[in-house]
Amino acid sequence: MRSSVFTLVLLGGMLAGCASVYNYPGNQPLLTATLTNDTSLLNPIIADNSDNALIALSFSGGGSRAAAFSFGVLQELDRTRTGAKAAKSLLERVDLVSGVSGGAITAAYFGLKKRAALDDFRERFLLRNAEEDLNTSISLVNLGRALGGGINDDKFARWLDQNLFEGATFESFGGGRRPQVWINASDIYNRTPFVFGEIAFKALCSDIRSYKIADAVAASAAVPFVFAPIVLETYPGGCAARLPDWVERARHNPEAQPLLRAFAQAIARYHDGSMKYVKLLDGGLVDNFGLSGISIGMLGAQRPYDPMPERQAAQVRRMMIVVVDAGRGLAGNWNNSLEGPNGAELVAAAADTAIDASVRSSYAAFTTLANEWAAKVRQWRCGLSAAHRSRLGLPAGWQCNDLSIFIDRVSFDRLGPVRARGLDAIATRLVLPPDQVDMLIEGGADALRASAQFQAFRRGL
Repeated sequence: MRSSVFTLVLLGGMLAGCASVYNYPGNQPLLTATLTNDTSLLNPIIADNSDNALIALSFSGGGSRAAAFSFGVLQELDRTRTGAKAAKSLLERVDLVSGVSGGAITAAYFGLKKRAALDDFRERFLLRNAEEDLNTSISLVNLGRALGGGINDDKFARWLDQNLFEGATFESFGGGRRPQVWINASDIYNRTPFVFGEIAFKALCSDIRSYKIADAVAASAAVPFVFAPIVLETYPGGCAARLPDWVERARHNPEAQPLLRAFAQAIARYHDGSMKYVKLLDGGLVDNFGLSGISIGMLGAQRPYDPMPERQAAQVRRMMIVVVDAGRGLAGNWNNSLEGPNGAELVAAAADTAIDASVRSSYAAFTTLANEWAAKVRQWRCGLSAAHRSRLGLPAGWQCNDLSIFIDRVSFDRLGPVRARGLDAIATRLVLPPDQVDMLIEGGADALRASAQFQAFRRGL
């Protein structure tokens, strides 16, 4: 048994030498990019939002099961009505949606179509076979391709573009209109999150507006070996861009938070020409919850209320951050035998172990960070002078301490042990049977409804 596996790996390695797989860059240069000191480049909040509530959603990875579970959360938000005569749904009040891998598909489609995404996402993606163009068979040739860079090139990006996003680019997200969309991948050279947005692309001297949404989503879902990395090209010296002061400070400060410093160092490498290409894989490798962008915005803050605009920081009364976690179920049966795991199972188990361990610690760290940030915002509000409050248009009777933040992880666990086990047994593939899709959608809606934090936020509105 061991000799046959060794022979297979050896033959695969020989094939890899003549089966190199890679993707070409899909981003274009930008000649007028200017990086500034304004932390709005990290700002997840809609600048012209006068709402007194802030809602941010973060959708985890996990293939189509994550996409379907997240879709159920969107449906429940739409059923939750607020405002005069309950005329407006909470879905219409979402400010930010961040997504990783399978969750990035739902996040991007919702960001593109807004509420209309509820009408056809199930039929256009969840009930489709998104693996139909992919090479998924187990063979010696595929082993060679996996070792040569990845079994599949940009087939998934092309499928998404043709069947779901229809050529839409980041310009289609509408700039300042809510919700703002963050698609998260992993920069495998710098070992940092890569958030598709203005700050990274301006550092590349590249045009985010012309970049295809499908390519970003494919990068976020590019599982190692199954997919070759999605590639971006840097254009150093091709624009009048200067790194913001906060990037310079963070990358040279050994006392800076590790996440912020690593991100700042990566941004600097994109900008200074030390990297010709940025190689991106599944966002879950470094952040399976998609919380890094928000964390970096808080850690890189120059003012107490960053990354919110000043006026919104003064007006907001309720903030809700919902982390939608479709999990990564236990796989394989080698735990009941002396042999195993085999090579493929070992790679998958190692990746799942690293991802699960990191998300547990990252969620706890994020909760602490967000609560500390909310406390700083309250302190800043209570220190405003009467003249400053007047400039911000704050009404008589405004209370500086009237600011609450609600953070919750919505997962299968909220549905009871029997139902949770049933959902956890669903594969993290890109194609699922219709009955499983509907179980996940219903589960997402029910899990959000069962969240005490969500219900407390809703009542506070």
